[in-house]
Amino acid sequence: MLRDIRPAIVLLLMMTVLTGLAYPLAITGIAQAIFPNQAGGSLVLRAGKPVGSALIGQVFADPRHFHGRPSATTATDPKDPTKTVPSPYNAASSGGSNLAPTAKALVDRVAEDAKALHAEAPGTPIPADLLTTSASGLDPHISPAAALFQIPRIAEARGMAEATLRALVAAHTETALLGLIGEDRVNVLALNLDLDATR
Repeated sequence: MLRDIRPAIVLLLMMTVLTGLAYPLAITGIAQAIFPNQAGGSLVLRAGKPVGSALIGQVFADPRHFHGRPSATTATDPKDPTKTVPSPYNAASSGGSNLAPTAKALVDRVAEDAKALHAEAPGTPIPADLLTTSASGLDPHISPAAALFQIPRIAEARGMAEATLRALVAAHTETALLGLIGEDRVNVLALNLDLDATR
Protein backbone atom coordinates (compact mmCIF):
# COMPACT_ATOMS: atom_id res chain seq x y z
CA MET A 1 0.00 0.00 0.00
CA LEU A 2 2.86 2.43 0.81
CA ARG A 3 4.17 1.79 -2.71
CA ASP A 4 0.84 3.02 -4.11
CA ILE A 5 0.68 6.12 -1.91
CA ARG A 6 4.33 7.18 -2.30
CA PRO A 7 3.95 8.65 -5.87
CA ALA A 8 0.97 10.73 -4.71
CA ILE A 9 2.87 12.05 -1.68
CA VAL A 10 5.97 12.85 -3.77
CA LEU A 11 3.84 14.61 -6.41
CA LEU A 12 2.01 16.58 -3.69
CA LEU A 13 5.29 17.73 -2.13
CA MET A 14 6.80 18.61 -5.54
CA MET A 15 3.74 20.63 -6.60
CA THR A 16 3.60 22.35 -3.20
CA VAL A 17 7.23 23.46 -3.48
CA LEU A 18 6.84 24.40 -7.16
CA THR A 19 3.51 26.25 -7.07
CA GLY A 20 3.47 27.33 -3.43
CA LEU A 21 7.05 28.52 -3.07
CA ALA A 22 9.17 28.65 -6.23
CA TYR A 23 6.56 30.19 -8.57
CA PRO A 24 5.39 32.98 -6.18
CA LEU A 25 8.99 33.87 -5.31
CA ALA A 26 9.96 34.00 -8.99
CA ILE A 27 6.97 36.17 -9.94
CA THR A 28 7.55 38.49 -6.96
CA GLY A 29 11.23 38.85 -7.89
CA ILE A 30 10.42 39.57 -11.54
CA ALA A 31 7.75 42.10 -10.56
CA GLN A 32 10.11 43.87 -8.14
CA ALA A 33 12.80 44.02 -10.84
CA ILE A 34 10.62 45.16 -13.76
CA PHE A 35 7.80 47.11 -12.04
CA PRO A 36 9.14 48.13 -8.60
CA ASN A 37 6.61 50.94 -8.04
CA GLN A 38 3.56 48.85 -8.93
CA ALA A 39 4.84 45.81 -7.01
CA GLY A 40 5.30 48.02 -3.95
CA GLY A 41 1.69 49.22 -4.00
CA SER A 42 2.05 52.30 -6.26
CA LEU A 43 2.82 54.43 -3.20
CA VAL A 44 2.82 58.19 -3.60
CA LEU A 45 5.72 59.78 -1.69
CA ARG A 46 6.20 63.35 -0.50
CA ALA A 47 9.46 64.28 1.23
CA GLY A 48 10.33 60.60 1.24
CA LYS A 49 7.22 59.61 3.20
CA PRO A 50 4.20 57.74 1.80
CA VAL A 51 1.05 59.86 1.68
CA GLY A 52 -1.15 57.33 -0.08
CA SER A 53 -1.42 55.01 -3.03
CA ALA A 54 -2.23 55.96 -6.60
CA LEU A 55 -4.58 52.95 -6.63
CA ILE A 56 -6.71 53.62 -3.53
CA GLY A 57 -8.86 56.68 -2.99
CA GLN A 58 -8.77 58.87 0.10
CA VAL A 59 -11.30 61.06 1.85
CA PHE A 60 -10.93 64.76 1.05
CA ALA A 61 -13.60 66.81 2.85
CA ASP A 62 -11.91 70.24 2.91
CA PRO A 63 -13.63 72.64 0.47
CA ARG A 64 -10.12 73.67 -0.67
CA HIS A 65 -9.58 70.19 -2.19
CA PHE A 66 -11.07 68.16 -4.99
CA HIS A 67 -13.35 65.46 -3.60
CA GLY A 68 -13.41 61.87 -4.83
CA ARG A 69 -16.48 59.83 -5.55
CA PRO A 70 -18.47 58.41 -2.62
CA SER A 71 -17.29 55.15 -1.08
CA ALA A 72 -19.58 52.48 0.39
CA THR A 73 -16.90 50.54 2.27
CA THR A 74 -17.44 49.76 5.94
CA ALA A 75 -15.55 48.66 9.05
CA THR A 76 -16.51 46.88 12.24
CA ASP A 77 -18.23 49.14 14.74
CA PRO A 78 -15.80 49.56 17.67
CA LYS A 79 -18.76 49.80 20.06
CA ASP A 80 -20.57 46.72 18.74
CA PRO A 81 -18.55 44.11 16.79
CA THR A 82 -21.76 42.61 15.37
CA LYS A 83 -22.40 45.79 13.36
CA THR A 84 -20.56 47.83 10.75
CA VAL A 85 -20.08 51.56 10.33
CA PRO A 86 -19.18 53.58 7.22
CA SER A 87 -15.43 53.68 6.61
CA PRO A 88 -14.76 55.31 3.21
CA TYR A 89 -11.95 53.84 1.12
CA ASN A 90 -11.32 51.01 3.61
CA ALA A 91 -9.06 48.69 1.58
CA ALA A 92 -9.68 45.87 4.06
CA SER A 93 -13.38 45.91 3.18
CA SER A 94 -13.47 46.55 -0.55
CA GLY A 95 -16.93 46.34 -2.08
CA GLY A 96 -20.09 48.16 -2.99
CA SER A 97 -23.12 48.71 -0.78
CA ASN A 98 -25.22 46.10 -2.63
CA LEU A 99 -28.24 48.35 -2.12
CA ALA A 100 -30.92 48.12 -4.79
CA PRO A 101 -31.64 51.29 -6.80
CA THR A 102 -34.93 51.62 -4.91
CA ALA A 103 -33.44 51.10 -1.42
CA LYS A 104 -34.46 53.96 0.85
CA ALA A 105 -30.95 54.25 2.36
CA LEU A 106 -29.41 54.67 -1.11
CA VAL A 107 -32.10 57.06 -2.34
CA ASP A 108 -31.74 59.19 0.80
CA ARG A 109 -27.93 59.27 0.56
CA VAL A 110 -27.96 60.24 -3.14
CA ALA A 111 -30.64 62.90 -2.52
CA GLU A 112 -28.61 64.39 0.34
CA ASP A 113 -25.42 64.42 -1.74
CA ALA A 114 -27.26 65.91 -4.73
CA LYS A 115 -28.72 68.67 -2.54
CA ALA A 116 -25.24 69.59 -1.24
CA LEU A 117 -23.76 69.54 -4.76
CA HIS A 118 -26.64 71.65 -6.17
CA ALA A 119 -25.97 74.23 -3.45
CA GLU A 120 -22.31 74.20 -4.42
CA ALA A 121 -22.99 74.82 -8.14
CA PRO A 122 -26.62 75.82 -8.74
CA GLY A 123 -27.92 75.04 -12.21
CA THR A 124 -24.93 72.91 -13.20
CA PRO A 125 -25.62 69.25 -14.03
CA ILE A 126 -23.95 66.95 -11.48
CA PRO A 127 -21.63 64.32 -12.98
CA ALA A 128 -22.85 60.82 -12.05
CA ASP A 129 -19.58 59.77 -10.43
CA LEU A 130 -19.98 62.43 -7.72
CA LEU A 131 -23.21 60.70 -6.63
CA THR A 132 -22.48 57.01 -7.23
CA THR A 133 -20.01 54.68 -5.57
CA SER A 134 -17.72 52.36 -7.49
CA ALA A 135 -18.01 48.58 -7.23
CA SER A 136 -14.83 48.42 -5.14
CA GLY A 137 -15.43 51.50 -3.02
CA LEU A 138 -11.74 52.32 -3.51
CA ASP A 139 -11.71 54.17 -6.85
CA PRO A 140 -9.00 56.87 -6.69
CA HIS A 141 -10.23 58.58 -9.88
CA ILE A 142 -13.03 60.88 -10.92
CA SER A 143 -14.05 61.94 -14.38
CA PRO A 144 -12.69 65.21 -15.80
CA ALA A 145 -16.30 66.51 -15.69
CA ALA A 146 -16.46 65.77 -11.94
CA ALA A 147 -13.20 67.65 -11.39
CA LEU A 148 -14.36 70.63 -13.47
CA PHE A 149 -17.67 70.71 -11.55
CA GLN A 150 -15.76 71.37 -8.32
CA ILE A 151 -13.61 74.23 -9.65
CA PRO A 152 -15.88 77.14 -8.60
CA ARG A 153 -15.92 75.92 -4.97
CA ILE A 154 -12.15 75.44 -4.85
CA ALA A 155 -11.46 78.74 -6.62
CA GLU A 156 -13.56 80.57 -4.04
CA ALA A 157 -12.07 78.69 -1.06
CA ARG A 158 -8.48 79.26 -2.21
CA GLY A 159 -8.86 82.63 -3.91
CA MET A 160 -7.47 81.15 -7.14
CA ALA A 161 -8.38 81.83 -10.74
CA GLU A 162 -10.66 79.17 -12.26
CA ALA A 163 -8.46 79.12 -15.36
CA THR A 164 -5.49 78.02 -13.23
CA LEU A 165 -7.52 75.18 -11.74
CA ARG A 166 -8.80 74.13 -15.19
CA ALA A 167 -5.22 73.94 -16.44
CA LEU A 168 -4.27 71.82 -13.41
CA VAL A 169 -7.16 69.41 -14.11
CA ALA A 170 -6.16 69.21 -17.78
CA ALA A 171 -2.56 68.41 -16.79
CA HIS A 172 -3.79 65.57 -14.55
CA THR A 173 -6.29 64.08 -16.99
CA GLU A 174 -5.26 60.56 -17.98
CA THR A 175 -6.72 59.45 -21.30
CA ALA A 176 -8.17 56.06 -22.14
CA LEU A 177 -5.53 53.43 -22.97
CA LEU A 178 -4.93 53.54 -26.74
CA GLY A 179 -7.96 55.80 -26.89
CA LEU A 180 -10.20 52.73 -26.47
CA ILE A 181 -9.80 51.01 -23.12
CA GLY A 182 -11.31 52.72 -20.09
CA GLU A 183 -12.31 56.35 -19.84
CA ASP A 184 -10.57 59.66 -19.33
CA ARG A 185 -9.94 60.11 -15.60
CA VAL A 186 -8.24 62.26 -12.98
CA ASN A 187 -6.39 60.85 -9.96
CA VAL A 188 -7.74 62.86 -7.01
CA LEU A 189 -4.73 62.36 -4.71
CA ALA A 190 -2.19 63.44 -7.35
CA LEU A 191 -4.36 66.43 -8.31
CA ASN A 192 -4.73 67.58 -4.68
CA LEU A 193 -1.03 67.18 -3.96
CA ASP A 194 -0.16 69.38 -6.93
CA LEU A 195 -2.91 71.81 -5.93
CA ASP A 196 -1.40 72.14 -2.45
CA ALA A 197 2.05 72.63 -3.97
CA THR A 198 0.68 75.38 -6.23
CA ARG A 199 -0.83 77.40 -3.41
